[in-house]
Amino acid sequence: MQPPWTREASRARYSGCCPNPFPSLPASHSATLQIPSSTAAASQYEFEVSTASSFYPNFQFTNHESLPSFEESFSYFNKVYPQYSQTDQADKIRAQEYYNLSLSKHVCLDYIGHGLFSYYQLESRNPGSSVASSSSSPPPLVHSLTLEPPFFYISYKSVNLNSQLLYGGEETEFQSDIRKRIMAFMNISEADYTMVITANQSSAFKLLAESYPFQSSQNLLTVYDYQSEAVEVMIESSKKRGANIMSANFSWPNLHIKSENLRKKIVNKSKHKKKGLFVFPLQSRVTGSRYSYLWMSLAQENGWHVLLDASALGAKNMETLGLSLFNPDFLICSFFKVFGENPSGFCCLFIRKSSASVLKDSATATCLGIVNLVPPSGPTRIPKKSAISSIETQKKVDEFPVPGSFSGPISIQQSNDETTPKLLKTEGTKAKAKTLSFSEIEEVIDTSFESASSKITNSPQSENPKVECRSLDHADSLGLILISSRTRSQINWLVNALMSLEHPHSKNGLPAVRIYGPKIRFDRGPSVAFNVFDWKGEKIDPALVQKLADRNSISLSIRFLQHIWFSDKHKGEKEKVLETRTCEAEGTASSKKRDKFHSGISVVTAALGFLTNFEDIYRLWAFVSRFLDADFLEKEKWRYKALNQKTIEI
Repeated sequence: MQPPWTREASRARYSGCCPNPFPSLPASHSATLQIPSSTAAASQYEFEVSTASSFYPNFQFTNHESLPSFEESFSYFNKVYPQYSQTDQADKIRAQEYYNLSLSKHVCLDYIGHGLFSYYQLESRNPGSSVASSSSSPPPLVHSLTLEPPFFYISYKSVNLNSQLLYGGEETEFQSDIRKRIMAFMNISEADYTMVITANQSSAFKLLAESYPFQSSQNLLTVYDYQSEAVEVMIESSKKRGANIMSANFSWPNLHIKSENLRKKIVNKSKHKKKGLFVFPLQSRVTGSRYSYLWMSLAQENGWHVLLDASALGAKNMETLGLSLFNPDFLICSFFKVFGENPSGFCCLFIRKSSASVLKDSATATCLGIVNLVPPSGPTRIPKKSAISSIETQKKVDEFPVPGSFSGPISIQQSNDETTPKLLKTEGTKAKAKTLSFSEIEEVIDTSFESASSKITNSPQSENPKVECRSLDHADSLGLILISSRTRSQINWLVNALMSLEHPHSKNGLPAVRIYGPKIRFDRGPSVAFNVFDWKGEKIDPALVQKLADRNSISLSIRFLQHIWFSDKHKGEKEKVLETRTCEAEGTASSKKRDKFHSGISVVTAALGFLTNFEDIYRLWAFVSRFLDADFLEKEKWRYKALNQKTIEI
């Protein structure tokens, strides 16, 4: 028997009321679809067409209760993307080594990046665990106050970037193994590049900004369609050193790079042959927009040094670059967020050896976040309340943890019911402690790891620990083609699913969701930026959407789109869609702070990784569909009031 939603879709399909053969596609997109000539283009065209009709043409959902079940949706999903079944090895890896995701029923869509470790790897380090004896049946999650030691600690290194490049310093076998594993995974030659490990992404960007010669190469040109905390840190540091700040613009509504404008900035015929630093990501980690590699070549031909930001790339994507063809002077890649209860993170700054001489000594470039990876010691015991506080603090820091953030469970001192994380600052053979101000990236968290340091030094198991990066191993075993095919199918299905939600009884078909950036595209990245609108057409606060999603065990991010350019055709939309964000920025010689205004659009963003499965994206779609109920927000408020006997602000 046909389910109701299928029968209704079929009637709509054959009604003949819609002249557009692919109504699920945006009008601007479908209008430009032409039958391509080449085989590759034909394959992409076929993919986009099948995705556009994956809910049956001209079908919109106006009630969350009318959504097809997970089983029905997955069955039809596999018919639309028959190649998806060939990616089931990723599901097997997730079930065997990241079973915490399935057992916790939590959907992780709040990060893009490379993982280093698996949950299984954490459990298998405990000889008494059931995983150590058998990997066939994953053990239940155990919430214990005694936590396994982290895979490594991060200790702050007080050194100038130039000195680090010239003299290097001692490198343990442990850190050397991790460095070699990462460079091999990233397809980066040790003969051509030097890798510097930093505490986080912000540290890497600021370190480079403080060492780059903006006096002679005065421009800083960035290409980001969203506000990045790490890039903002670089911009502020560069301004202080006299840099001329420029940025690419993105055309509304598709947020493509305004090509002619960017070309003029790159080719700018100034008297200076040395133009400056061109900061370029291969794709937007927020909208999923992909950019041409040729922008790097154009910049190099016109005297720019190129910083390639690879932080938004997914597993194995570096294999598509052909790094030797472009040879960026600098490259940054973040290894921050990892599945499991023991996440470890840091950032890598790669400097091309032939470009190292460009960097200059800077007094302010010392103590900006270069770190060592220190082997682990024994288990750590932390109070339950402190553990919760630590997790909440880490969540607020998001993918830009402060310098000195320790990997995994750490020993936390508690004073006056407040958590005070501390970090070891190593300087020669001495250990110093320094308090971190969250507003200053170059400061370091005050740490209580002096005692842990002695354990690390004297621990037999930390002398030559075996280094495993199982998440990287898993990505290698799956390969680029399988991972790309998997995430491409999922992200395009999700985009189409979100666009299928329409408020009931609206005269002009009022959509519940607006997608920013690319929609159904074969070559889009595995992230999507969107906002949810109520039945009046008013945008629902992204922070509210995020909070409600979190209550439904779905982790999403909030971002701020910026540098949006409106043509005369779309001038009328400018005031309707743009909003102003105010943030504090450092003032002039008065040392006072002044308000800094940014125009843009705050959005919700979801990012998919190679371990994301169909159930994850279906649950997100089902959650967003709840906003089709005009009383959903009020119901949530009263539901939590009934459960907690108090009013909860939402």
